[in-house]
Amino acid sequence: MGEARRRAFVALGSNLGDRWAQLRAAVAGLPGVTAVSPVYETEPVGGPSGQAPYLNAVVELSTERSPRELLDIARALEAGAARVRAERWGPRTLDVDVLLVGDLAVDEPDLVVPHPRMWQRRFVVQPLADLAPELVLEGWEHRVAGRVRRVGTL
Repeated sequence: MGEARRRAFVALGSNLGDRWAQLRAAVAGLPGVTAVSPVYETEPVGGPSGQAPYLNAVVELSTERSPRELLDIARALEAGAARVRAERWGPRTLDVDVLLVGDLAVDEPDLVVPHPRMWQRRFVVQPLADLAPELVLEGWEHRVAGRVRRVGTL
């Protein structure tokens, strides 16, 4: 008997190259996709100045995979998009973050679930609220900094 299926959420972002194609490829490479949020364009948060805007989305999964297995998939998708990790919060072809995996909690050096900064980032909370408003605190719009602009769907 395998693991129980869990509702999981993964955030996607891209601000280099063909941003739309990279997000589409990432969605196609994720197992158990049940929903994809609208795509939002956002200004970079942190990192070097002069970066291009990001496209961001959140993907909902139904999965038996562990947070670690989802992180491995995320890293493989980033590698497939030729992501270079030159500087923290620097520009990237693809960023894939594991946000939530059911009610599991993980606190390891390279993996923290729930994602530790997700509730501070409008570019994560807005698309998450589109998919799972019951997971987001009421009035979150007034507690989260930044601006997003809906630009389409994948």
